[in-house]
Amino acid sequence: MGKINSGILGGFSGKVGTVVGAFWKGIATMRSLASSVSNPNTPAQLEQRAKFSAIVKFLKPLTSFLRIGFKNAAIKMSAFNAAMSYNYSHAITGTYPVFDIDYTKVLVSQGNFPGALNPVGEAGIAGAVDFTWDDNTWEAEATAEDLSVLVVYNPTKDAAVSVIGAITRAIGAQTITLPNSYTGDEVQCYIAFTNAKGSVISNSQFVGSVIVT
Repeated sequence: MGKINSGILGGFSGKVGTVVGAFWKGIATMRSLASSVSNPNTPAQLEQRAKFSAIVKFLKPLTSFLRIGFKNAAIKMSAFNAAMSYNYSHAITGTYPVFDIDYTKVLVSQGNFPGALNPVGEAGIAGAVDFTWDDNTWEAEATAEDLSVLVVYNPTKDAAVSVIGAITRAIGAQTITLPNSYTGDEVQCYIAFTNAKGSVISNSQFVGSVIVT
């Protein structure tokens, strides 16, 4: 039985006939009651679940960072779901049953703020990755006080390291020191920029796969 929460014209929660009502982030939603599925394992469903699993596995270590990276893209959904939606559509490679992530097409942040100019990621001193970029403070909306956003993802360890706001755009270089356990692993590196207030962010850019020395 459904429960009306705001009078006869308001939303409701629960089941009424073949309609299910719910509230999500304060928004009243309705959907039809799902019909029974005689075969939940069709080839299309199996493929979809395999892709979903690949994206979840990739994004899970980035969950905390995505709250920042995708906060402006999270329209009526969580930041994690916004990241899921984009990367599910753009960053899957392979064929069923083996799907993988195309790291060159991944976004770990999404926004309209100016990004990095000519960014590069390279192995630095032992256990570190060096990021460099050219100063583009002349670009519209970019300023010398904008802050770097760096992400290093380690597929072997299902782990990630992120550094936000340590270096300004005008400086053009930053080093991330990684855990000792990353030595010998290939990591995927991304850069973005946010304004000094952290209210807007750029699309992330893939800057390279690096073997940690």
